[in-house]
Amino acid sequence: MNIIDPDTILCPSFVISEQYPAFEGVWHAHKKAQFVYAADGVLTIRTTQGMWLTPPHRAVWIPPNEMHQGCAPRGFRLITLYLDPDMPMVPQRCGVMDVDRLLDALLNEAARFGTHYPPGGPEQRLMEVVLDRLNQQRPLPAFLPAPRDSRLQHLTAVLQANPADDRGLDALAALAGMTGRTAARLFIRETGLTFTQWRQQLRLLKAMQSLSLGASVTNAAGEVGYSDVSTFIQIFKEAFGDTPARYLRSLEQPPHPNTRAEPAIAFT
Repeated sequence: MNIIDPDTILCPSFVISEQYPAFEGVWHAHKKAQFVYAADGVLTIRTTQGMWLTPPHRAVWIPPNEMHQGCAPRGFRLITLYLDPDMPMVPQRCGVMDVDRLLDALLNEAARFGTHYPPGGPEQRLMEVVLDRLNQQRPLPAFLPAPRDSRLQHLTAVLQANPADDRGLDALAALAGMTGRTAARLFIRETGLTFTQWRQQLRLLKAMQSLSLGASVTNAAGEVGYSDVSTFIQIFKEAFGDTPARYLRSLEQPPHPNTRAEPAIAFT
């Protein structure tokens, strides 16, 4: 693997493709914005705000100078679009998005010529199309907010280690040396979610990760504490807009291009 420092590249926008082994990366930041595309495999991006899950054919925006860490349980191919921070489409916060077939093809083609291309040529025109497609991708609510309070961090670490843990908030809060009432207030204040909402989001993201790694719908549901598969399917569909079975089919290839004229998501 060639090690490239993207911040030393003068080109305002370029694409790099690399094959990575399973890894847990170091915390770091880039001066450039990144559109990090998991062409295959499953990537998790952590920031001080929380965790973003990036399954196959999805990407995560990482703003300039955002401290982050990447983790992957298996080897994967990563395609990353780097953008100068003053470009108009650069977001102010992270977000996970689908990558449709057209953008997938464009990113793969742009990765062939990489970091250097002449101005005004076909490569620059292709990059302009890439940039035009970015706001046409469908957002995926694949974010789990992280608390800052050390007691709540301890509580949430227990659940992340075992999402199927079905103990109530009072019992879990006691492990962290606080009352359930205090923990409930902290969840809302620090994550914007109730305890029940936060635990459900954790379970759904862990299930999505398991599905992406080849688990069946039944096994993915059971691993995160859903004994009733029908309930899991309904909750999954309400959260992500597709049933787990349709989500599994989407892993085989990118979705069809989004033909809506309006931007799919705003990051300001």
